Amino acid sequence: MLELIADQGPPASSAGDWRNPAHYWRTLTDATAHLAAPVAVIDQVALRHNALDLLVRAGGVPIRVASKSVRVRAVLDAVLRLPGYRGILAFTLPEALWLAEAHDDIVVGYPTVDRAAIERLARDDQAAARITLMIDDPAQLDLIDDVVAPTARPELRVAIDVDASLRSATFGHVGVRRSPLFTAADAAALAREIVSRPGFRLVGIQMYEAQIAGQPDAVGTEAPVIRRLQATSRAELRRRRAEVAAAVLEVSPLEFVNGGGTGSLEFTGRDFAVTEVTAGSGLLAGHLFDGYRRFSLAPAAAFALDVVRRPAPDIATLLGGGWIASGPALASRQPLPVWPPQLRTLPREAAGEVQTPVQGEGARDLRIGDRVWLRHAKSGEAAERTDRYHLVSGGVITDELLTYRGEGKAFL
Repeated sequence: MLELIADQGPPASSAGDWRNPAHYWRTLTDATAHLAAPVAVIDQVALRHNALDLLVRAGGVPIRVASKSVRVRAVLDAVLRLPGYRGILAFTLPEALWLAEAHDDIVVGYPTVDRAAIERLARDDQAAARITLMIDDPAQLDLIDDVVAPTARPELRVAIDVDASLRSATFGHVGVRRSPLFTAADAAALAREIVSRPGFRLVGIQMYEAQIAGQPDAVGTEAPVIRRLQATSRAELRRRRAEVAAAVLEVSPLEFVNGGGTGSLEFTGRDFAVTEVTAGSGLLAGHLFDGYRRFSLAPAAAFALDVVRRPAPDIATLLGGGWIASGPALASRQPLPVWPPQLRTLPREAAGEVQTPVQGEGARDLRIGDRVWLRHAKSGEAAERTDRYHLVSGGVITDELLTYRGEGKAFL
């Protein structure tokens, strides 16, 4: 069983190996040499480092684990055994229903219109007590009532999702397009609607600041502009989130006010309106998180592909590799070749579904059958392409951790 508690984990002497890339990646190559590619690994020491680092950055505010960014139940379970982590933020209701068989505090991060899943929730008293649905529109309440009438189901827990984006006179809407609710008045109006209707109980608020948490601020020519925008957004959001929380609390008591993400834990943890933060991608640490100024995460997860062709002296072609992260179709969403060094993907092919050519000085010494390590841009998407991660500790494989896919699940 995967353990991250200090006295039950791998030896401390192996900590920090990722700071010596040559040793780190060669150790992973040796440990997995007998396995057919693609090979996905999680380094136990690196994972523990990241989990503890997130706790420090959150400043004592409980962390809810974003399951979409992990998609490995053994990792979720191990992290939630660490003091300071509490609850899961699931992506969809079907996933939440599955996780609720073993966990008792699950918030669904997005509204659901999955009628079959809503009916399952409404027929399961235990699940209804453990799962919180996300709401930002009365029409979502109407849909739930249409599936199962309030008199024919247990009371359903709901939380209000409020847009945490920045509305800038210069740049327009800065952030992601989530909830239609923006002001304290918007949130209070929906809160009154919820408490007036039988069959629902308002328990929380979510405000996720993607423009701060999910936007690197240390790389690229736009980094100075991004930092200024984020500073403006932090000031605006601290004021508005307090107003939203106060307005909703006048309508109903709340169990939580949720905010943040891996990239904004320092800020969100100091926001007095927030009672919990969310993080997930920072546990496995895709390469997008290399571009932040305030923290440095360990590359806890990676995958390896094999060289099957040599079309040119400085090009080696890997079999497979189209593991693209969510977001805009930019180079930053591609897997990043990290070992051997001095490799890059080709701009016209990138990481293709069937093959991934890599070019550079590092490719000149690669032979047919050699292994190349890549890091995913984010975290959870990689688990959709493999059925297991091999857990590595002290240079050897110590366990196999099934992904959702490996457990026969294919959630959105």
